[in-house]
Amino acid sequence: MRAFMEDSKDVVKIDERTTMGEITALFPGGRRALFARYHIGGCSSCAYQDDEELIRVCDRNEISAEEVIGHLLNSHEEDKKMLIDPLEVKEMMEKGVEVRFIDTRTREEHEAVSIPGSFFMTQELQQEVFGQWDRSENLVIVIYDHTGKSSIDTCAWFIGHEMKHVYALVGGIDGWSREVDKSVSRYRLEM
Repeated sequence: MRAFMEDSKDVVKIDERTTMGEITALFPGGRRALFARYHIGGCSSCAYQDDEELIRVCDRNEISAEEVIGHLLNSHEEDKKMLIDPLEVKEMMEKGVEVRFIDTRTREEHEAVSIPGSFFMTQELQQEVFGQWDRSENLVIVIYDHTGKSSIDTCAWFIGHEMKHVYALVGGIDGWSREVDKSVSRYRLEM
């Protein structure tokens, strides 16, 4: 089975021979979707390698690759509702919408470079957000990481706690730097 997902910019193609690394790159919330529904990829007993093909993961877990592909596509459609483009955020701010940025990267990354005025995610901040921040239409919360690959998980967590107007920044701080504010330094992590 080959599945296509049409996006505004391109068509994404996945099939049972697509590697797990390719899938998680194409679908920022794919890891979360696989674990939530099939308990795949969340712990050492159900882990997979990035170079492993989807069909091998499905065979090992005795599930249909076709079903998993369908679930990934449907999950991505839901995830897209949580994503916001850097230029869209900029337009909102220019129109006077109150936007608060929350940085989910490491403290070292935040201290080295961050979107001006952003908050660093801590347990204390999370409690403050859930308990004291405005949940009405007057506040938009934009969560970001380095490249936009993991902030969607935090966004889903906030929405699950009844926060409204919470979005994950497409491309993370790197996308913000490229598209909105070139004074925010770009960097790459060395592992």
